[in-house]
Amino acid sequence: MQALHRSLFLVALLLCMSLAGCTSNDASSSANNSMTEEEKQLPEWTVGQNWLYTFITPQFGEDSARLVVAEIDNGSGEYVLGISSEREAQRHAVINHNPFLGRMTIDALAVYENGEPQQVFSFPWTVGDAWSFTLLGQQWDATTESLNNGNARVEAESSEGHELSYTFSGSKGFLERLVWRDGDGTIQLRMDLNIARSNYEGDVFFYRARDLIDRMYEENDQEIYDSFFDSGHPSEGDWDTLVWYLDVEIASGAGGSGSLTMKDHAGASPLTRAWGSGATEKGAIGTIPSNSGDYSLTVTVRGPSSFIHLKVAGALVFQWTL
Repeated sequence: MQALHRSLFLVALLLCMSLAGCTSNDASSSANNSMTEEEKQLPEWTVGQNWLYTFITPQFGEDSARLVVAEIDNGSGEYVLGISSEREAQRHAVINHNPFLGRMTIDALAVYENGEPQQVFSFPWTVGDAWSFTLLGQQWDATTESLNNGNARVEAESSEGHELSYTFSGSKGFLERLVWRDGDGTIQLRMDLNIARSNYEGDVFFYRARDLIDRMYEENDQEIYDSFFDSGHPSEGDWDTLVWYLDVEIASGAGGSGSLTMKDHAGASPLTRAWGSGATEKGAIGTIPSNSGDYSLTVTVRGPSSFIHLKVAGALVFQWTL
């Protein structure tokens, strides 16, 4: 009788273990697919819909601004996303650190890069989906890794060793988080969503831009002469403004110094700078008038490890008041 009881106990124990395993697997499966059918689908945006993000970049550190649906063009099938901070719009113009500013397609929320729409998101979200796209100057191979708590998590890698990790919120209709790491593992962009709302009221900006010059000037005993040409937008005519960016570091000690003078073809000097020993100017940004034609540059960089990094972009300025 004791042997019979012992056998029945072992059978019951094995049955419980089996059921527990099934329950665990079912829970795991459910956790990996915890988005409603509606959350998996392509969202429909409305004018004024907005998302407040904290942006972190090496050039500018931490800042916050709202991405706002500024315009819907049903004829072209595009949304236009602007930003609540004009300074952020200028930064994007010259550094292109926020790829989600500007046009996005209505049918897929595809992001434009070099004039071509790129499928960053894969609707309806499905675990295991794999696809490719170009963004931030990289060719990415992406996979939807999981669907958890209403969010789709995507991991992507580039051939140059960059990593892109982002989470799309099905309930909020846009990114919950994005992290871009370069080949050295350095974070080049991080976006964290703070709050999503509708019916934004205020000014919204977008600078549609194209690079005119991107130069790194390093220690040199002689004056450096350079130039660039402002020919305006290929199809829209003259630029509304030029946006410049400077990243400068001058060596400490005797002999460390730097200067930069920019002149347009009319002889005006819209940008002049001078730096002494030990000076730094990180992430400086500003605008100057666009005067179509040649611009000349005279640069001095003295002292070991000294450098001046200059970028200039032409920009068409768009502004909405919602």
